[in-house]
Amino acid sequence: MPKLAVFPKAFMDALCIDGSMTLRQWIDLAATLDVDGMEFYGGFLDLKEKSGWPTYRRMLEDAGLAMPMLCCSPDFCHPDPAFRQEQIDREKHWIDMTAALGGQYCRVLSGQRRPEMSREEGLKVVAASIEACLEYAAGAGITLILENHYKDNYWTYPEFAQHMEVFCDLVARIDAPHFGVNYDPSNAFLAGDDPLELLRRVKHRVVTMHASDRYLKEGTLDDLRKEETVEGYAARLAHGEIGKGLNDYDAIFQELHDVGFDGWISIEDGVEGMDQLARSVAFLREKIARYWP
Repeated sequence: MPKLAVFPKAFMDALCIDGSMTLRQWIDLAATLDVDGMEFYGGFLDLKEKSGWPTYRRMLEDAGLAMPMLCCSPDFCHPDPAFRQEQIDREKHWIDMTAALGGQYCRVLSGQRRPEMSREEGLKVVAASIEACLEYAAGAGITLILENHYKDNYWTYPEFAQHMEVFCDLVARIDAPHFGVNYDPSNAFLAGDDPLELLRRVKHRVVTMHASDRYLKEGTLDDLRKEETVEGYAARLAHGEIGKGLNDYDAIFQELHDVGFDGWISIEDGVEGMDQLARSVAFLREKIARYWP
């Protein structure tokens, strides 16, 4: 049966930029929810020093929680080999962080869709960069998970492998036991793709999932495309309560159940407060009980 984790979508700047929330405070908040774990982000200020990692692992364990998956954003789609090597080194650092915190999965991304990189050159350098991390991940007992991503909070350009055809091509190029897919249905909508079609194409590679429900506060997806080169997320884009947005969770969970999925589902929600996040947890608990009785 899948397990539930939560990601601090509402508190990213507080945890990563200005320090107005401590990681201990976020752990205490998450412990009030009906979840099994927490997805951490590699840029949390409190995780900057390696010496503190065992302390936060103990905090989680004391709260009865796990840290199954680490969200991080390597930027491999760059023409400069030195830049890519720096990103590979960063990913290895995050692999170490994942292992120290007791996790199993560490995210990888393709990187930013820079206009100077062609599709074929981007696929080539990104696949090579991910493969350069795989042996290191295997040695630490960590599986790298590639997300069909939209955009990191602190990036300028959207994801190189944002669109389904590019994403599936990249997944097909990497065949390794310590590599899988982190499926995010909402991101498929933002790419102009059908999230169920994407899931059907990669479902045998899915090992973790992000549960989110996006909507546009105003305008259209075409309007969003025009704002893709602003840093971070466009103002018109919002994370909604799970079950009240664009996704068909019954169809998604049926597909995942049919291929024997029993991994972690991490919730990206709560931007309107902890009550909203608790409702999203309850919605997903009900769906899990229905499809994995």
